[in-house]
Amino acid sequence: MQGLHLTADLYQCACSPELLIDAQKLADFCRQQTIDAGLTIVGEEWQAFPEFEGQPGGVTGVLLLAESHLAIHTWPERGGVTLDVYVCNFMQDNSGKATRLIDGIEQAFKPGQAQRNRLWRGEADGPAHAGELLTENLNQDALYGFRFTERLLERQTAFQRLELLRSETLGKTLRLDGCMMTSEAEEFFYHEGLIHPAAMSHPNPRRALIVGGGDGGALEELLKYPSLERVSLVELDGEVIEVAREHLQSIHKGAFDNPRVQIQIEDGAKFLANTQERFDLIYLDLTDPETPAGPLYTTAFFESCKRALASGGALVLHLGSPFHESQQVKNLSESLASVFAQVHGYGLHIPLYGSYWGLAIASDELNPRAFSADQIQERLEQRMSNENQDSLQFYNADIHGALFALPTFYRRLMPVNEVNLEEVC
Repeated sequence: MQGLHLTADLYQCACSPELLIDAQKLADFCRQQTIDAGLTIVGEEWQAFPEFEGQPGGVTGVLLLAESHLAIHTWPERGGVTLDVYVCNFMQDNSGKATRLIDGIEQAFKPGQAQRNRLWRGEADGPAHAGELLTENLNQDALYGFRFTERLLERQTAFQRLELLRSETLGKTLRLDGCMMTSEAEEFFYHEGLIHPAAMSHPNPRRALIVGGGDGGALEELLKYPSLERVSLVELDGEVIEVAREHLQSIHKGAFDNPRVQIQIEDGAKFLANTQERFDLIYLDLTDPETPAGPLYTTAFFESCKRALASGGALVLHLGSPFHESQQVKNLSESLASVFAQVHGYGLHIPLYGSYWGLAIASDELNPRAFSADQIQERLEQRMSNENQDSLQFYNADIHGALFALPTFYRRLMPVNEVNLEEVC
């Protein structure tokens, strides 16, 4: 059962057109490549597809091997090919043969670009780790992943693909459009890191707005401040809140039903364009810029946020991974700096996001770095009950200042109007 699974997706193929549309020619070629690689054909099936809208049809084919299989599909209208080779290593190691086979076929198609994957499958005595391995890209060259033992829910909402999974390490985990959003076991890293640096720095927050945040984790953290008279949560996708209400109680802890909370199912840009309210704190608890939340990462939207801030207020959002998404972090920081007098970058490692993660507090007046650990501790004791202080798993008085101690590479991504620490202490 142990074996090697190779795949290749080929683009802009510059081979002879017949190799993409002629089933017999493609079959003869694949047979010879397989024999030359030292693998054993035991069966085959080939199917040519008819023309469609004036474009030639492609070919689908499979060679059944004593060692497993070769599958191929061509897309002549796109100059594309998908390849799939799997070999078991039961009697001998066939990995080299599989590599020679897929390499030989790929070279014949002369692709302009290629995406390759290599996966070792099967264990002699059963799986070493149970569950479905799901990965997520940090950029085009890096990815990370987790194993999930159970799919609890999967649906297409009006805006995105929603999945609820269970992991032995993470507990229940929310995934949107293939991106990890929050999990029961480690949600405190992101939610406490997002909420408390700005909320603890503000002299007396009374009204707050969360755009996004449908899982309720940020909302739950904000409600630890008795001074907040009202928290508005504006979420585009109501189904996220529905799923969170039913399945993620350990994250939101009933925050959606708190009398201080006002929930609106609405586009955040539309809400801010029309609201007459003024908020002491605005949090953008959004999916990434390449998702439907993309328009909320623009200079125009940051200007809308600024108009909705009360005097001394601040905008808080995540920027992405400074290492893996450096240009994104730089661009967002510069956009914020074109709107606000101060942009304070900070960061922490978030396990679910697979990286050290950048966030920012933007304001014309509020400086979260102007406080000593003793001052933050005093505010914690004044503003939070003992129970709420005990509930914190990440944020504390010492970590507050450390969040803003940026690695040099991250500091260089930040705009020049980020206030220097020496100027405020």
